[in-house]
Amino acid sequence: MNKLRQLLINLRSSFWFLPSLMVLGSIALAAALIEADSAGSDRWLTQWPRLFGAGAEGARQMLSTLAGSMMTVMGVTFSMILVALALASSQYTSRILRNFMRSSVTQVTLGIFAGIFAYSLIVLRSIRGGEAEFVPSLAVFFAFFMALGGVVALIFFIHHIASSIQASSIIASIAHETIAAVDRLFPEKKGHGPDVDEDQDQVLRSLDERTWYTVPAEGSGYIQSVGNDALLSLTCDWKTIVRMERGVGAFVVQNTALASLALTYPPDQEMIAALNKACSISRHRSVEQDPAFGIRQIVDMALKALSPGVNDTSTAVMCVDYLTAILARLACRQFPPSHRYDGEALRVITIVPTFDGLLAEALDQIRRSAEGNFTIMARMLGAIGTLASMTVSPDHRRALKEQVQWIAELADRSIASTHDRAQIKRRMIHVREALEAEPALCANEKGMVL
Repeated sequence: MNKLRQLLINLRSSFWFLPSLMVLGSIALAAALIEADSAGSDRWLTQWPRLFGAGAEGARQMLSTLAGSMMTVMGVTFSMILVALALASSQYTSRILRNFMRSSVTQVTLGIFAGIFAYSLIVLRSIRGGEAEFVPSLAVFFAFFMALGGVVALIFFIHHIASSIQASSIIASIAHETIAAVDRLFPEKKGHGPDVDEDQDQVLRSLDERTWYTVPAEGSGYIQSVGNDALLSLTCDWKTIVRMERGVGAFVVQNTALASLALTYPPDQEMIAALNKACSISRHRSVEQDPAFGIRQIVDMALKALSPGVNDTSTAVMCVDYLTAILARLACRQFPPSHRYDGEALRVITIVPTFDGLLAEALDQIRRSAEGNFTIMARMLGAIGTLASMTVSPDHRRALKEQVQWIAELADRSIASTHDRAQIKRRMIHVREALEAEPALCANEKGMVL
């Protein structure tokens, strides 16, 4: 089931799948309309000869022109896509290219043009001249309206490309996709305690006494997803414990440790194959089970904006703002436990994301690249103040305090202006007060502040 879901995700992000379905639909529509015309249902069309009265030669010319123009428009569309991909890759980061590829607007536009081309060819093939003249008037008339729809699609696609390559649109799209993954993976936070297993130390001590056998990975790549339910079912059948050695988003090398099994005998090939099947390994990371990758994409854009060759502070500020929105969504969430049980028996030990880790992923590299940049430091302090008002977890607040301390050290070391340093210190006072105060805000499932 995990493999099937990952296959659907990969198809969804491909250029060819949805356009291919639309082409097949156009072929089916053309065949249906031709069949309707050949069955004699076009007799009533003779009542409107100006609309449906084209002869065989006129219909051929129109469909030939339509098919040729659609191929030309498809070439123009592909050229625009390639220009947008090249611009986005050089200006921002190559990791956002999959966001362009999975755009439904782009895929539907390509499907419309390819579908009109295929429709025109099918209808053109059915036209006969001479004594047994046959012109599928309804199908030809429908091709005219499809051509008008193609013009509308081209105009909308030009608008879409012009808006989608803007930094704000790219960052917002990544952030919304990441927030959707957070909503799907992490339930609402119910308690106020630390996000750790209470008996973790005792469990770890008991695990040291067991014999662990390594399960090698069958291929190299990034772990896109792990089927925890499948792992739990397998370990219940085997009466053993599986410990994942790599988490979602990590890179695993073929024939190195993917997981370990607590057994009294080495695992057989069937066990190794079953565990590998529960994990999806691919050439790239995806956001579906890996929200850290969404954060990584925005961080990469911020680092590119802060580089000396670009020096685009406004884009970096937008990145920090949307990272704050993602972290705010995480601040009130209960992170999944790393240990899964079958009754009272421990069965699965996984590597799960933590708020501390995602916070460090979001802010650490931006902070290091913001040396001497007052605007970014002030924005990061504002982000920490916002997060402080939205979390009650002691662990979360401790991680936020560490970030404030590191920003303070960076400001003292890199900001030359006495006035700017004084402003940073005033902001730090307010943030530290917020970290010590009782939080008053929390985000509900729709992202509204309560």
